[in-house]
Amino acid sequence: MTYRESPPAPAAWLAPLILAVLVIDAFITLALEVLYLPTYFGSTAFPLSGVLAGVVNILLVLGVRAVSQRTAAMFLPLAAWTFGFLICASTGPGGDIMLASDWRTVLLLFCGLVPPLVYIYIRVNSGLFSRR
Repeated sequence: MTYRESPPAPAAWLAPLILAVLVIDAFITLALEVLYLPTYFGSTAFPLSGVLAGVVNILLVLGVRAVSQRTAAMFLPLAAWTFGFLICASTGPGGDIMLASDWRTVLLLFCGLVPPLVYIYIRVNSGLFSRR
């Protein structure tokens, strides 16, 4: 392959498979974030997983962006993450709730959704305000 030739295109079945893996990964990371949300550092609540949720979700969106150029596809991991969050916030059959009604849950929701949504907004509207 010379310098001027483009690299070979990936197989047509590989992109949907990667998208499915990224959506499943959104569920898995949410489960870990919810599991480690009530951690304490000494006697102080230290919800590091709430802050890391934003970083992980941005990385998931970047992974989708590497596979698909469609804007709607970038919302797939966020939709899966939000759906999983709503499941964790609802009561189970025994009345148990995985997410408490406190500031850490709000932090997880805010940090998990706002940074990737801001990234998508900036990415979609990157040429809107540029000088011509």
